[in-house]
Amino acid sequence: MEEFERENNGMAEHTEQTPLPASQSLYLLNPVPEYENNPPHQGQTARDPVRRRPGRRIQKKKHSRWYGVAAFLSGMAAAGLLAAAARTWTPEIRWRPDDRFSWEYRSGDEDDDWSGTSGIFLPAATRSDSVTFTVLAEHGESRTAPEVYRQVNPSVVTVVVELDGGGSALGTGVIFTEDGYFLTNYHVIDGGRECVAVLDNGRRYRSLYVAGDEGQDLAILKMELPEDEDPVPAAEFGNSDLLSVGDKVYAIGNPLGVEFRGTFTDGIVSAVDRDVAVEGRVMTLIQTNAALNVGNSGGPLINEYGQVVGINVVKMSSSRSTVEGLGFAIPSAGMYRLVNDLLTYGEIQPEPLLGVVVYSECQEAADGVWGLYVESVEPDYPAAKAGVLAGDYILSAGGIPMTSSHDLLWARRHCYSGGELTLILWRNGEQLEVTLRFPEE
Repeated sequence: MEEFERENNGMAEHTEQTPLPASQSLYLLNPVPEYENNPPHQGQTARDPVRRRPGRRIQKKKHSRWYGVAAFLSGMAAAGLLAAAARTWTPEIRWRPDDRFSWEYRSGDEDDDWSGTSGIFLPAATRSDSVTFTVLAEHGESRTAPEVYRQVNPSVVTVVVELDGGGSALGTGVIFTEDGYFLTNYHVIDGGRECVAVLDNGRRYRSLYVAGDEGQDLAILKMELPEDEDPVPAAEFGNSDLLSVGDKVYAIGNPLGVEFRGTFTDGIVSAVDRDVAVEGRVMTLIQTNAALNVGNSGGPLINEYGQVVGINVVKMSSSRSTVEGLGFAIPSAGMYRLVNDLLTYGEIQPEPLLGVVVYSECQEAADGVWGLYVESVEPDYPAAKAGVLAGDYILSAGGIPMTSSHDLLWARRHCYSGGELTLILWRNGEQLEVTLRFPEE
């Protein structure tokens, strides 16, 4: 049994500019890319084979003892030249200390001392009412790991942010429309004044800020795509409520920097609906043991059908013991309402409360009749005013048949203040229809 009404607070974000000791840099800090020049031309041809004259004998030459030293020095010089040449196209990696993707678990209430530049200073994009975020209720056939990677990776972007106070930051994003809208974590772009999204094929696009919510750690951006270019590939989002513990999942991201961008890892769902307290806030997240590291912020958690079911947001760590395989992602089912609110209103709208406590799984109300058992009803809430009673069974909500409390949550996420929700109940051997009306706020 679970209490149905739950306040879902997100995670507050801050920025820390104080450098950390070098011994901690690879563990806590976020890699920062800086592109100095364009990559080299990819169409270079191989060198022609050397042709020898017919009948010419090749004699082995005797070399002095200094030959090895000379060869070594020549090799070092060549390596130096190659390294210098590489700097013309390989992004320089520096570190920034304000990506709290690796969050230290604490057993008690302790004060946090994160501080620094906070806020979004990116150029803004104009919101469009025609843009929607879609989460599919169904999925197709299971796919192999290579198939999942080939399907999703083209929709994953490297997010490079120029910070307002100097320096840069790097994270990951997921495209959800073909005209360039993508999701990432709010903390990835927090404090940023310019942003570039890089596709898996190397194409880069300046990106504009659409909307975001710091508490839920979600942000929407839009790439500035030239009109004469083809649409970008959009990922398919699936319903995270269908996940079960033990299900196969994958992650794609840029752990520790652009050198490792497009890294593909796998694991299982370790827990669903895990309440995680971070920076004084509680987020209900998917827990996974898929390898996640700094730089994976904003990247996709993917099910075995090639659907994005979460946005990776935090990894637990501890200074007191070794922690492995504790990564967390924002579930897609909850993002449906959040993202569409941000697209439409620029901020998240309050989600109306029903005022009921139900069992988490359906119970048999009669022979062949299954529904969510109502344990209690809160006075003066919409359910009580509509006539819902303790002991009723909810068969459907908003036309959605009930199989678990997740279905009732899904129906509620489509409701807004001033709207209505129709319930089909089972009471004393009969079906009843009631309408819940939500007050304006």
